[in-house]
Amino acid sequence: PPLTLRAPPRPLAMSSSSSSAAASGDAGAAPFKRAKLTGPDSDLVIGTHSGTFQADEALGVWLLRRTPKFRNARVVRSRDPSVLAPLDIVIDVGGVYDHEKLRYDHHQRGYDERFDEGKDGGKDGPRCTKLSASGLVYRHYGRDVIRAHYPALSEKHVELAYERMYNSFMEAIDAVDTGVEMMPEDVKPIYRERTGLSGRVSRLNPRWNEVDEETGARPDEDARFELASDVCGSDFVSMLTHVVESDIPARGYVEAALLRREEVDASGEIVAFESGGMPWRGHLYDLEKEHGVDPLIKFVLYTDVSGMWRVQAVTVEGKGFENRLSLPEEWRGVRDEDLTGIAGIPGCRFCHAAGFIGGNDTYEGALEMARAALARK
Repeated sequence: PPLTLRAPPRPLAMSSSSSSAAASGDAGAAPFKRAKLTGPDSDLVIGTHSGTFQADEALGVWLLRRTPKFRNARVVRSRDPSVLAPLDIVIDVGGVYDHEKLRYDHHQRGYDERFDEGKDGGKDGPRCTKLSASGLVYRHYGRDVIRAHYPALSEKHVELAYERMYNSFMEAIDAVDTGVEMMPEDVKPIYRERTGLSGRVSRLNPRWNEVDEETGARPDEDARFELASDVCGSDFVSMLTHVVESDIPARGYVEAALLRREEVDASGEIVAFESGGMPWRGHLYDLEKEHGVDPLIKFVLYTDVSGMWRVQAVTVEGKGFENRLSLPEEWRGVRDEDLTGIAGIPGCRFCHAAGFIGGNDTYEGALEMARAALARK
């Protein structure tokens, strides 16, 4: 017989005023709007090494140039100590890390600087990588860079962006530059990935046999370095924009849904969002810990761009494809009327073959799909 379904808990949606406050936590207008960088250029000079360049120092230079102190500063590239000594700040060369002296190298013997004790307070062990030169620059100047681009951002959200930018962007630059493999030695990769930032920067170095068609001379290495620095900056800003303008504003909505989870289902293991598209997974993991959620959330409900209600399994934290609980095996790969018949739930549209997501015409139907999966734990 058809199921009798209750109406969705519409109070889950925050009012425009309360949602804005919960999502931002900032006073003033448009805290998540990126500002145009202004201010005079700096007379200070940045030093780094000459020769083949990598994303590390190219990014480090770009970061420094976005701070008020070193705004658009001139760069000198050399390995001659007598040239580097009088410069105001030097990165990735010189064999010294000394913040007071503005020297930021990571090649010296005994060096073991890391961003922090490890993700989640070190529960999963220490960071995999030491800080490269750009990592050191980010440690000391990263917050200034974030504030320069988002001056209305609260200190709480500056700190959140600072940590998330390291985890999602800077750590990979550090790892590549310091020679940390992406996977254990006993795992053989089945393909090579060379489209990332470090690879793209590497290919901007003049080739061994490359000549300028107009002059017949080797391409200007310093000009290529400036291009590489701009490429690094473009990628950094792209990630920062996502973190500050998409990821962080979603946190308030995820928290509101999490706190009202028992209005969705008495189990407390299902949360519902008014719409899809926002990044929720990382926030959910963090907020579960923050609020001591037990049992953990198994499914989230939301609408897609077409208005279909989705039921999505929450993955195990740190895993890409392992779900805390998947949709029933007999539903997987089945669609429409066939799925409705098997599940006994009106309006079923699909269940993915991997069991991580399904769809229904209505909120009520999506909720019952999640409940049916919970009943089979």
